Amino acid sequence: MLYLGLSCLLLRVFVVFGTELTFELPDNDKQCFYEQLEKDVRLDVDFQVIAGGNYDVDCFVTDPQNNILYNEKKKQYDSFSHTTAMEGVYKVCFSNEFSSFTHKTVYLEFRHGEEEPLMPSMTRSTALTQLESSCVSIHEILKVVADSQTWYRLREAHGRAKAEYLLERVTYWSIGETVLLFVIGIGQVMLLKSFFSEKKGSVAATT
Repeated sequence: MLYLGLSCLLLRVFVVFGTELTFELPDNDKQCFYEQLEKDVRLDVDFQVIAGGNYDVDCFVTDPQNNILYNEKKKQYDSFSHTTAMEGVYKVCFSNEFSSFTHKTVYLEFRHGEEEPLMPSMTRSTALTQLESSCVSIHEILKVVADSQTWYRLREAHGRAKAEYLLERVTYWSIGETVLLFVIGIGQVMLLKSFFSEKKGSVAATT
């Protein structure tokens, strides 16, 4: 059973093609990714802003002739699917040019092509064997597990970014309060010192 599970896992790794990455997008900047695709190939783009500002970013997708296939402004997350009409280089761009001082962290998953059968024998119109049925079942479970891990990883990164931002704000507020306390304390000491200086001068004048 263990050998069967490992075999199905290896088959899944080799037949599914895609790119998954998390990258930094500085303020007033734009980053693009390019992929050479054949005609009549399905492409899927999923993205989510996990840190920075209002968690939004501009995104657009173009074909080899620079025709805009997808264009959205200030999106926190979205998905896009398209079947290519021509062969060439397709471009996926993310822009943070509308932000002047906050950088963003963006998660991107880019997939293309159709998922092939786990085994060549599964293309037949006959019924699946017990081994093939087990592989299909394990394969579907692995996909659910992978999607769940990605979702939890994004939530963890999003929560960590918020916690770090809150820690930074609390630290700055604490430093400000400390400086303010020192200024108030020094001011009170100087004020009290001025009171005693005035009294000493007035006593000397009367004598």
